[in-house]
Amino acid sequence: MIVDKLIRRINALKAPIVVGLDPRLDQIPVYLLEENRMKGDTPSKSTARAILAFNKKIIDAIHDIVPAVKPQIAMYEEWGTNGVTAYHSTVSYAREKGLIVIGDVKRGDIASTAESYSKAYLSEADNEKRADFITINPYMGFDSVEPYLSDCCKYDKGLFVLVKTSNPGSRDLQDLLMLNNKPLYTHVAGLVEKWGEPFIGEHGYSAVGAVIGATHPKDALEIRNIMPHTFFLIPGYGVQGGSGKDLKPLWRTAYGAIVNNSRGITGAYQTKKYHAPDAEFHLAARAAVLDMKTDLEI
Repeated sequence: MIVDKLIRRINALKAPIVVGLDPRLDQIPVYLLEENRMKGDTPSKSTARAILAFNKKIIDAIHDIVPAVKPQIAMYEEWGTNGVTAYHSTVSYAREKGLIVIGDVKRGDIASTAESYSKAYLSEADNEKRADFITINPYMGFDSVEPYLSDCCKYDKGLFVLVKTSNPGSRDLQDLLMLNNKPLYTHVAGLVEKWGEPFIGEHGYSAVGAVIGATHPKDALEIRNIMPHTFFLIPGYGVQGGSGKDLKPLWRTAYGAIVNNSRGITGAYQTKKYHAPDAEFHLAARAAVLDMKTDLEI
């Protein structure tokens, strides 16, 4: 089962870390943009080519010390069909290097639309271009989740379902009190735990995981009690304020979660702590991963 493969890689590397590949134009070194600008190219084509070159350098630098990467689809869709091609090429390259890939797509729709989204990101067609896990939004109810469950079973894929997200505005909806005086996210947590029961692997965690923000450590601990068999994807570490000491209580047994860091790693070369010449951006990324690994040690 795919969740067991992820956990085995985390245990082997002692690194519950996923590197977010969310390339922004201001983060890509100028030399890469110039190297990938060819005569007759549209701006989207040359930028997409530079994005892929940037991602490959990052992957080459970190694939032996982290178990997974997480490309955020919006950063690629911004550049049209060329960007989507760069997304698929990034997924393929990461998988070639032995990395687990979490496609951060956050789809949330119902019926035939959800079925098409699921096939687009989880099917066996062009499997090397498909992620191992994807993120989805359950706030339209079970019929927005069910098609993904079917394909996870069929193709040995996994999900990370949004439960309590790291953004400040999450409280506008997710914290609303229900009639039992409990916040809405606790009900969603219970649903996700139930949906994941048929997908529990040998390590005691389900391939149907949950997205739980590092910026809400007290809430996350409450959620862990509701979801003992759910593996967590945790955004909000580093730039958004989450730290290792906040997260360690969430590991139920050994590693019960994987923590995302995007800008703090891929943009490390632009920071004071890891400042490096443009041509060494990938080395700064590796240094940032090693420091994060130390911070998360249990």
